[in-house]
Parts: sequence; C-alpha cells; structure tokens
Amino acid sequence: MTDKLIYQIGLTMINGIGDILARHLLEMFGDAEAIFSEKKQTLEKVPGIGSILAAEIKRANVLQRAEQELDFIEKNNIVPYFLTDKEYPERLRQCPDAPVLFYFKGNADLNAKYIISIVGTRHSTGYGQELTEQLIDGLAAVLPDVLIVSGLAYGIDICAHKNALKNKLSTVAVLAHGLDRIYPPLHRNTAVEMLSNGGLLTDFPSQTDPDKPNFIKRNRIVAGLADATVVIESADKGGSLITADIAFSYGRDVYTFPGRIADPYSKGCNQLIKQNKAGLITSANDLISAMRWDITPQKAPMAVQAELFFPENEKHTNIQSLLYSEKELHINQLALLLDMPVQELSGILFELEMNGIVKVMPGNIYTLVHK
Repeated sequence: MTDKLIYQIGLTMINGIGDILARHLLEMFGDAEAIFSEKKQTLEKVPGIGSILAAEIKRANVLQRAEQELDFIEKNNIVPYFLTDKEYPERLRQCPDAPVLFYFKGNADLNAKYIISIVGTRHSTGYGQELTEQLIDGLAAVLPDVLIVSGLAYGIDICAHKNALKNKLSTVAVLAHGLDRIYPPLHRNTAVEMLSNGGLLTDFPSQTDPDKPNFIKRNRIVAGLADATVVIESADKGGSLITADIAFSYGRDVYTFPGRIADPYSKGCNQLIKQNKAGLITSANDLISAMRWDITPQKAPMAVQAELFFPENEKHTNIQSLLYSEKELHINQLALLLDMPVQELSGILFELEMNGIVKVMPGNIYTLVHK
C-alpha cells in the first residue's frame, strides 16, 4: 500500500499534469504505478502528453518528493484520498476536474447525507454575518447531521465555521495551501477546534504557500463537495462568485440571499439571481424546501387546542398562546410582544414549523396549524 501511495502522490507532483490529464492517464493505464512504469516512447504518443510531459513523468525527483510527502502525512495522521478509492467523496468524484488526490485531517463524513457549502465576501457586514448565523441555526434545528463546508477565509467563511461549531455541526475547511500551516494565522484556533468536529482538506502538498491562484483552484472543491452552494454576501467580483459559477457548471444548486441594490456586497448576490444562476432564499426553510429534502420531524406534532398545550418550554408556550389568541401575527409583531430578538424567534418558529405546530404564510405571517 505504501508503494502504491507513493505513485499516487507522485502523479499529482508531475509538472504540467493537472487533474483532468491525470484522470485521462489513469483511464489509459489503469493505475498510477503503471503510468510511471510505462516507456517514455509510449507516453509521448498519449494525446496531450508529448515529449516534454513524458520527460517530466520519468524524472526521478518526482517520486522522491512523493516519498517525502508520504512521510509528512504519516507523521501527522493525515488521510490521503485517491480518485479510485472507495471512500473518495462521491459528489466530488462526479466533477470532471476533481482532484486526483487530496489530503484530509479530521473526522467528518465527506459522504454525509446533507452537505452545504457556504461562501461569501471576506469583507462581511453585520447583515451578512446575521444571515449566516440564522441560516446555520435553522439548519441545525432540523438537520443535526448536515456538513457545512467553507474556506476558512475572513468574513463569511469563518463566520460559517464558527456558527457550525457553535451549533455542534460538523464543518470542513478547504484550504489553499498545505496542511503544514494555517492561513490566515488568526483562524488557527478555529481550525484546531474543527479537527474534532469536521476537519481540514486540501489538494496541495506540504510546503505549499497560500498563493492567490491556489484560492481560485480550491474553489472547485468547495463547490464539488456539496449538494448546494449558498452565497451570503458578495461584491460584483470575487472568489465566492467564482465558486458559485463552478457549482453552476457542475449542475449543482446555487442559492443566495438578496440585498439592497446599492449595497456593494449585495451586488454579486443580486447578479446571480438576475442571471438565473442562483435561487433566492431568505431562510434555512427556503433552502430545505428548494432542495426538496424530506425532513421527518424528530418529535410527533402536538395537538393545538385552547385547553391543551404541551410545549417544550416557556418560549414555545408563549408563542402558541399568542398565535391562538391573535389567530395570525407578523414575525416582527411576535418579536415585539414576546420581547425577543427576531433572530432567536426565527429559529424557534422554524423548529415549530418543522414539527407541524405553526405555519408561515406569505409576508412572514405566522399562524397555528389546527388539528
């Protein structure tokens, strides 16, 4: 297995051989070792290879570098995933430019039933951070096994990771450098915490710096790992729009939150909606409905009668009592009457809705479900 892995790692270290060409070589020769064992004259005849790349494949230092990388990952309990491995993430495998090999450290299930990528600007506003928190709170309420993927960058990325951890959701960061460093260094503590509930993933070997092109390259993994990509905030240009475009090209769902047309970090989101590249969502409930995920309530719906309330806690009681007496209320009216932040109320209402206790009508009007 060790020898086999050296050849697999070596395949990714050949100058001029990218993931698409490496996949083509694997299809032709069967495995990585066979590629290195093939005669130079035969390699030269492979479409897209030629004499220059054939010489690169036969360079002795390629496998020497691979041995060094193998030593590094073994010492640091890093797991390599090769394209032909049974455990390789199936969603990612379906992408034409999926990494032939990537490195992972952590405990996340990369083939989890539900996976959402959350991306956005590095210059997030309070609005974007609040949306991120509400989205993840809402997802956690009904999908405790959802995996949250992002890129550990400033702004929306780190907000998504931190809120996932807060909600005890597994979360994975896709990095633009080797696993011998963390960038930005300010996020090291969060990255370490993620190792116990999620993990760190990269297709770059150790000693790779976080150069600008690497961030663009890693975006395909962020998009490819997930069922859907959600853009929280974005300017009219930037990495999050690149990720959204990649997800769209893969035929994956893309969703975004709209914003005011004058806000610079809503322009990209509004643009995605205008171009029909992303669906408009305003809550976790919208996302779950759009994905057509069949969420079975974890608790049986409770009868809602004047004399019979069996709520989980006092907040549930107060919400149901108000809706029973007033018939229907806007979420802002409920928040005012309950003296509760809208953000907190939204999460509780979402849980009650999923349990069949309340329903939301157009305009964020809530009412009880009568049995």
